[in-house]
Amino acid sequence: MDVARPAAGPDELLVEAQPRRLIVTIYGLYAREEPNWLPIAAVVRLMGDLGIDGQAVRSSISRLKRRDILQSMRIDGAAGYALAPSMLQVMREGDRRIFDQRPASLADGWVQVVFTVPEAERGKRHELRTRLAGLGFGPVAPGVWLAPGALAAEVSEVLARRRLSGYVDIFRGQYLGYADLPGRVRDWWDLDDLAAKYARFVGHYRPVRRRLTRRLPGGGEAFAEYVRMLTAWRRLRYLDPGLPAEVLPARWNGVAAAELFGELSDVLRVPAHRHAMQAISD
Repeated sequence: MDVARPAAGPDELLVEAQPRRLIVTIYGLYAREEPNWLPIAAVVRLMGDLGIDGQAVRSSISRLKRRDILQSMRIDGAAGYALAPSMLQVMREGDRRIFDQRPASLADGWVQVVFTVPEAERGKRHELRTRLAGLGFGPVAPGVWLAPGALAAEVSEVLARRRLSGYVDIFRGQYLGYADLPGRVRDWWDLDDLAAKYARFVGHYRPVRRRLTRRLPGGGEAFAEYVRMLTAWRRLRYLDPGLPAEVLPARWNGVAAAELFGELSDVLRVPAHRHAMQAISD
C-alpha cells in the first residue's frame, strides 16, 4: 500500500518523551551484557551525540528510575544505572518483534483476549486496553481483542507479568466467517494510520540510505542515525501486529519499511557499536 506523504523529520518520528525513549534504546543496545550497567557519564556523552543536553538526560533518567525501568548502581565507585530485571525481560521479548517480526500466516489462526473488569477497578480496564494495543491487538467488541495467533505466548507473558491475567480469558482459533476477512480486519485495525506511519519512516530514511551509499558515516554519525532509527522502528513494530499478507492491502508499505530498516542496520550497526563502546570505556 503506497501512501504519499511528506518526508518526516526525526521529531515527528520520535514523538513524546524523546530523551527517555532514546535512553532506553541505548541501554537495550549497549548495556544488556554483563554487568548490565552504564556509568551516567557515558550516558550523558552518548546522548550528547544525539543533541540532548546533560540536564535533560539526568531528568529523563530520574523518570525512568521512578518507573522502575532503571536502577541506580555503583561499580568501582562510579555512579551509573542498570536495567531493572523486569525490563530485561521486556527487552528480550522485544528483540523478536523489533528485529525479526515475520508476517503471520492464516494457518496460524488468531488469539482472542476477552476481559471483564469490575467498575471499581476501571484503571485495570484502561491498563488492559493500553497493553493490548501496545502489542498490536485490535478491538473486535467491548472487552474482546484480537491478534494473529503467533502473539499468543507474548500476550500471555505480558499480562501475567503485569498481574492482569486474573481479568482475562485467552482463546486460539480460526476465523469461520461470514464477512469478508480483509474487510473485517480494516474494522479492527486502523491500517490507514499504520500505513501512514510506515510512509513517514520510509520518507525520512530513504534519503538517509541514498546519502550513505555515497559516503560511509563516521562513528558518531552512525551512532546517532542508528539509535534514532531504531527508536522510531521500535514504536512502529509494536503498533504492527504482523497480520497475514492475505488480509493486508496490496503493496503494503510495511514490507518496504522493513527492508529499508534492514539495509540501514547493516550499514550502521557496527560503526555505531564501536563508537558507543569507546564512549563507555573513556
